[in-house]
This record gives sequence, C-alpha cells and structure tokens, in this order.
Amino acid sequence: MGFEQLVSYIALGAPATRRPSSGSLQFLRPEIGFTPNWYHKSLGIDFGHKYHNNPAYRREAILKMREEIDNRFPGNRIAKMDDKGETLDLLTGLHGACSIASMFGVPIRYPFDNWPVSEHVHLSDDEMISLQPVNPENNSFFQTIIDQVEWISQHEGQVIGFINWQGVLNNAQRIRGQQIFLDMLIDPAMTQNLLECVCITMIDSAKLLQKLQKESGFSYSFFTVSNCLVNMLSAELYEEFILPFDQRIASTFDTIGIHNCAWNANPYLANYASIPKVGYIDMGKDSDMSKARELFPETRRAIMFTPMDLANKPISDIQNDLEYVALNYGPCDIVAADIEAGTPDSKVQDFISLCNQISAKYQ
Repeated sequence: MGFEQLVSYIALGAPATRRPSSGSLQFLRPEIGFTPNWYHKSLGIDFGHKYHNNPAYRREAILKMREEIDNRFPGNRIAKMDDKGETLDLLTGLHGACSIASMFGVPIRYPFDNWPVSEHVHLSDDEMISLQPVNPENNSFFQTIIDQVEWISQHEGQVIGFINWQGVLNNAQRIRGQQIFLDMLIDPAMTQNLLECVCITMIDSAKLLQKLQKESGFSYSFFTVSNCLVNMLSAELYEEFILPFDQRIASTFDTIGIHNCAWNANPYLANYASIPKVGYIDMGKDSDMSKARELFPETRRAIMFTPMDLANKPISDIQNDLEYVALNYGPCDIVAADIEAGTPDSKVQDFISLCNQISAKYQ
C-alpha cells in the first residue's frame, strides 16, 4: 500500500483528530467523543487557561474524565489509544485548533466549558504584504508547547498525543478573518503568500514536535489536514488555492489524513483523490459514499455522525443510517464527536451497540 492507515481518535476533553491504526479494525468502528461542557457538567472541570497551560492540572483532570467514562460506560473503548486504555495522553487537545494562528499573533480565548477559540484579531492589508513564515524554534508561543513537552517527558516518559495543526485554509481564516475569501478573488498573489507562510509554518512545527516526541520514545510521521471550511469554496477555488498545499503536506509526511468535517464532500472528491498517501478521509453522510469508497479503496474512511442526529433521531432511524453506511461505505469509522451534555448515556450505548451488531454481519 505504501502508507499506513489512520483512524479517528478523540482524546479525553479534546476535539476529534486522527492516530495510526493498530490491530484489526471493526467493520463499523465507533469513535465517541464529548464536549468539554459534557465533562464540566459532570465533574466541574474548568477547561480554561489553566487546563491548557498547566500540564499537572490537565493530568489530574484527564484522570477524572477517564474514571467518569469508565463508570458510565463499562468496558468501553472511548478515548483510548490502546485496548487497555493504559496510555496517558496529555498532549492531544492542547490549545484546541488554535496553535498555528497563535504563532502568527492571534490571541486565544479559553472558555471554562468549551475548547479554545481564536480571538477575532486579524492581519491588516499592510501586515499581509510583509508576512513571513514563523520559525517555531524562535516563537514564544511554540516555546510554551516545548515546555509542556519537556514536563510530560519528565513525568510520564513518552510524550504521547497529537497537536491539531488544522489545515491551511482553516488557519488562514483564523489569521485573516472572512476577508480571506474575498482575497482569493481580489488579490490572489497576496492570498498565495499567506497560504504559503501558513503551510511552511505548519510543516516546520509538526516536524519539530515529531522530533521531540521521537526523542521521548513516541514516534510517528503522519499529518492530518482539517478542511472544515472547504464548503466555503467552490471545487475550482479549492483546486487553485488549497489543493497544492494539501499535496505538498502529503508529500512531506509518510501519510496524510483528510478531515472534511460533516459536509458533503462530493465537489472535492476528485481533487482529494489526487493527493498521495491518504491514510484517512472523513465526510458527511450526504456524500456519495460509493464513489468515495471507489476512489479511496485502501484508505480508512470515516463518516462524521452529527451530535444533533445522535441526540434527536429515533434509534430506528439511526440504525437505518448505519446500515446504509455499512453497505455503501464500509469498512469505516463512525465518528460521533461533540456529544453534548443532555444526550442520554443510553443513547450513546445504543449507538455503540448498533455499530457492533452491524459489524458482526460483515466480519
């Protein structure tokens, strides 16, 4: 195959990301994740500044979250990087999706019951013209990540987990704001420079972090791009402005994962198929699943099952959805991320049970 498969991975208190696959995978593999508010309502954990900047406090919170999950969902595989759940991941979810934007000077706000968000402090036209890539080794924000990596190494040994570097468009929007979409039409050269600076910074930061983690004994060489805003672009604009950077990232790392969010991926499937070494791709269930399976036969595919559908649909309708996914798209992950407080535990358990029951028909 030439590249490794990746699977969806939702660490405790963290947004969804990806990790290397291990062992045999269930035909419909459920990956379950809860919002910070879910844990805050249950345990009173404060997910604010201290959570993201004090690894000792975060470690205590993660242990509390693990105990809560194990009590409410006995025998679960939720948020576990291995079957036994012995791995303690103190890195995934750090600063949410805001790290690259913060390296470019965009402040982060840390809500007590949600993931971090980038403030609406955007580059001016003059700042855009003179923009250069950020050297992570000389960046004060990245140094705070290094400091935490060193703490984790000293206290845990291996530095396990993954920073969410996002995608080129996601980061560019955080740095420039919604003006980025007009820039593409009004000043393509300036837009290309911003995207170039962002892409170089993403690659250099990820490479440096992977090097530090490898020194601790945890080695990996993949990259995930998050294209959450791709549906703001036509297929033509994606091909012109973003695809070349996704291809560059894929060529730089051993494997790439593509997070398409829960959107309809149909306009972008042909372009995605031109990206090398795609070990993971996800999309919404309105996408042409059969076409996606045809284009990505060796890729671990995933469907983003929205928290609204999980909370509001009758279980019979959810079963019909999962049966359809299995028939047209499987084998694949079923990602039920961002489950909010108020969704009954029984509904979550029923969802997991349905994935197990349907998988048994195919395995």
